[in-house]
Amino acid sequence: MVRIRLRRTGAKNNPAYRIVVADVRAPRDGDFIEIIGHYLPTRQPHVVEINEEKAREWIRKGAQPSDTAASLLRQKGILTTEGKLSQPGTSAETAASMAVAAPVPVASAPVVAAEPVAVAEPVAVAEPVAVAEPVAVAEPVAVAEPATSTEVASTEPVETAV
Repeated sequence: MVRIRLRRTGAKNNPAYRIVVADVRAPRDGDFIEIIGHYLPTRQPHVVEINEEKAREWIRKGAQPSDTAASLLRQKGILTTEGKLSQPGTSAETAASMAVAAPVPVASAPVVAAEPVAVAEPVAVAEPVAVAEPVAVAEPVAVAEPATSTEVASTEPVETAV
C-alpha cells in the first residue's frame, strides 16, 4: 500500500518535513516514490506548500494520507473534513476569498428615527484613599555552620575471631 506522509529533514531542534508518497514498508526517512510538498512548522506562520495536482492524482490512485498529512491536505483544501477529495479549485484560500467577495444583501425596510436619549449627569469622584505605611521586614537570621568533628578515627587494625 502507498501512503502520503511526512519525511523529516532539517537540523536538530529545527525540523522541516517533506510531504512524500512512499510505500508503507519503507522507513520514515527512507525510500519514497515522489515529493509532493513541504511543511515548515517552526516558521511563524507555518509554511505548507503542496502540489495540489500531484496530491489529487495520488489520492485518486489509492494513496492513503497519514493523520498529519491528511490534516495538512485539509488545510490546503485538497481534502474535505470527511477525508474525501474536494472539488478542484475550491481550496481553503479560494473559499475564504469568495466569502469576502460575496455581495451583502441590503435591507429594504424603511428607516425610522429613534427618539433622543437623555444623558445622565456625571458622577462625582470620591476623595483618594490613603495608602498604609510599608511594613518593615525583619533582619535575616544567621544560620550557624554545622559542627565539625574533631575526633580522629583510629588507624589500628581490628582483629576478628575466626
